[in-house]
Amino acid sequence: QGLLRSDSIPEVGEDAAATVSMAETLSEEEQEELRKELAKVEEEIQTLSQVLAAKEKHLAEIKRKLGINSLQELRQNITKSWQDVTSTTAYKRTSETLSQAGQKASAAFSSVGSVITKKFEDVRNSPTFKSFEEKVENLKSKVGGSKPAGGDFGEVLNSAANASATETIAEQTEE
Repeated sequence: QGLLRSDSIPEVGEDAAATVSMAETLSEEEQEELRKELAKVEEEIQTLSQVLAAKEKHLAEIKRKLGINSLQELRQNITKSWQDVTSTTAYKRTSETLSQAGQKASAAFSSVGSVITKKFEDVRNSPTFKSFEEKVENLKSKVGGSKPAGGDFGEVLNSAANASATETIAEQTEE
C-alpha cells in the first residue's frame, strides 16, 4: 500500500532535508515495508548481474569453440554496418546525385575539350596564321635548310630563329 502513495520520491542529489522530512511522514510499518522491498530489488539486481555475467561468459566460450575472434566480429560488424548504410534512402539519394554530377562533369569536360580543339582549328585556319606560316616557310627556304619543306612546326620555328640570327650576324660583319 505504501508503494501506491502519490507522494513524490526524492531524486538522487535532492536536498537531504527533504528526504528526512519524507521519512518522518511515513509510518513505521510503511518504512519497514519499503526497506524490505529495497532489499528485494537490490537482491534481484545482483542476481540479474550474475546471470548476465554467466551468459556473457557462455557466449565467449561458444565463440571461442566456433573460432570467432574479435577481428572477425569487427569485420562482420563493419560489413553489416556498411550494408545498413548503403540500404538507407539518404545514401541512395546521395549516390544517385553524385553519379549524375559525375556524368554532367564528364560531359562538360568533353564539351570543353571539343571547344578548345575547334578553337585551335579556327586559329590554324585563320588568314593571320596562314600568312605567318607562309612567312616562316619562305624564311626557311631562304636559309636553304637541308630538310624537306613542310617539316614539324617547332622545327620550322627553330630554323627561322637560327636563320634570323645568322642574317643579323652576316649584316653586322658586312658593316
